[in-house]
Amino acid sequence: DLVEQIKNHPDVELAWVWNRSDITGKVAKELILQDLSNCDYGNPDVIVEVAHPDISKQYGHIFLKHADYMMGSPTGLADPETETKLQKAATKHGVYIPSGAFWGGEDIRKMAERGSLKGLTVTMKKHPSSFKLNGSLAKINEGVKDSAVELYRGPVRGLCPLAPNNVNTMAAGAVAASNLGFDKTIGVLVSDPGLPDWHIVEVEVLGPQGPAGAQFTVRTQRMNPAAPGAVTGSATYASFFSSLLRVGGKGAGFHLC
Repeated sequence: DLVEQIKNHPDVELAWVWNRSDITGKVAKELILQDLSNCDYGNPDVIVEVAHPDISKQYGHIFLKHADYMMGSPTGLADPETETKLQKAATKHGVYIPSGAFWGGEDIRKMAERGSLKGLTVTMKKHPSSFKLNGSLAKINEGVKDSAVELYRGPVRGLCPLAPNNVNTMAAGAVAASNLGFDKTIGVLVSDPGLPDWHIVEVEVLGPQGPAGAQFTVRTQRMNPAAPGAVTGSATYASFFSSLLRVGGKGAGFHLC
């Protein structure tokens, strides 16, 4: 797990661990943090969240007073209050979003910064059992039997609360596309019974039009092997730790890692 990866890596050191349930006996007593308000304990350089989007809402602005903050659940930024609070707090330290299954994030960020990014659509296709959904989407997904069904198409901001465990990739896209954000980055969610052991992410980027009216376009498809019913694909865990090792040094604001 992440704790073991940190403990076994020569370039990082574990300051503390907080968990929603009791971890006595699983982590050394002196490394267990009881209250997240005491997040400066051990003088951490980076605080990493892998628990729940609500952590960012409640404590993200406090974390940023003391360290860079890596959000493992960036769907939390779809909440306007959380997004605004972290933007205001990230003046000394930065908020880092792991790119995960989002391919080409740095190139998209560059386009956004120079204003040439005109559109971004992120499509995720998974087996119905790999989705952990809320509200109306959960009911629609329960009815998927033999053929693929498009569960959602629209702004990523509206999708994140309905699928907070599944669409962190889309949230990373909305952060990369800083000129579009969560309201203009489009997310498409497809439940496909024909994909028992794959998670597929397709990214379509639209840029400026050329002299003849043709539009700059990039399309990528990422096929990640996944165990049946798994929310996260097998390649994503290794990617997350690689992202952690890239956190820091970029200053204030929001960054991909």
